Amino acid sequence: MSKRKVCVVVGSRANYSSIKSVMQAVKDHPDLELQVVAGASAVLDRFGAVVDLIEKDGFTVSAKLFMLVEGETPATMAKSTGLGLIELPTIFETLRPDVVVTVGDRFETMSTTLAAAYMNIPLAHTMGGEVSGNIDENIRHAITKFANIHFPACEDARDRILRLGEQPDAVHLVGCPRMDLVAEYLTVQRDVDAAVFGEGVGASFSTNDDFILVSQHPVTGEYGSGERQIKATLEAVRRTGLPALVLWPNADAGSEDVSRGIRKYRERDPQAPFHYVKNLPIWVYVQLMARTRCLVGNSSSAIREGAFIGTPSVNIGSRQTARQRGSNVIDSGYTADEIFAAIQDRLALGGKLAGEPIYGDGRAGPRIADVLATTELTVGKTITY
Repeated sequence: MSKRKVCVVVGSRANYSSIKSVMQAVKDHPDLELQVVAGASAVLDRFGAVVDLIEKDGFTVSAKLFMLVEGETPATMAKSTGLGLIELPTIFETLRPDVVVTVGDRFETMSTTLAAAYMNIPLAHTMGGEVSGNIDENIRHAITKFANIHFPACEDARDRILRLGEQPDAVHLVGCPRMDLVAEYLTVQRDVDAAVFGEGVGASFSTNDDFILVSQHPVTGEYGSGERQIKATLEAVRRTGLPALVLWPNADAGSEDVSRGIRKYRERDPQAPFHYVKNLPIWVYVQLMARTRCLVGNSSSAIREGAFIGTPSVNIGSRQTARQRGSNVIDSGYTADEIFAAIQDRLALGGKLAGEPIYGDGRAGPRIADVLATTELTVGKTITY
């Protein structure tokens, strides 16, 4: 009996961390064959060339998809989605997968979804059903209506998928695959400083001492505000007097605004105790979340991994609005004063909090692989309204 071919499309560093454990579980499963398509920012050097990390981790990349239109504007994001939709059918025709797995809610995820749907390839969707204050939520719910198999990460998301009319036997509450990596990497004993300061530019310091971690992305609905927003964040962090690791933003519309703000701040205040990093291995980021006094920005990692680890976090602005969260998170507006006050609140906690497994217990990957191996694959759907 031939193995069932499972095609996973990875479009960014966040995509990869959100699906790596599933890829490994599929690769190890006796009844499944893993296919990996790397595309969008995952194949570009200026976003860290995540494809190299994928291959270094032992996965074979079946195809590379160059679909990202330069500019990081709303128009280029729409064009990139269209380019992905043009290119992916050719890849799927070549690979002939039995099921396609798409991750989360980014624009490349929509390309994957539409290509699979029009080609009558069963679609599995991870991390659906969640809410947030960005266009990602619209994409996420749209994909739910196209998907044939659903892998929500938390109870709130599962219940919402059911309210959207999906059949209960197609909805599998498995937890978030990112938590699998978190649980594994929290036990890693490696030289974090060597990994961090071997990349990027700026000040060096020990991550065994107090430091702040900054991860802030553009908000597509607030296009044009990214430079001002990141400037306020960095000013607030600077006021604390603590050193900081500042990560580069993702490839969403407005990314260049945030990047420009970081570059300008770096040039204006070269003495700031900040180290600026384009991309980090997942194990390093998890270790940093476990060590930092506070994670500042608008990354979903503060909500998801942060709850699991107990990372004190400041969530800035609207990007994560209404997403289910734990007691580790405090929300802030966009001004430097608001952000500084929120950071002070988190620093006053004195360190890491107790973990809350809202988004899983660290065993999502094998659960998803088992479902993909045993469930009936069909493109037909029965919707209850």
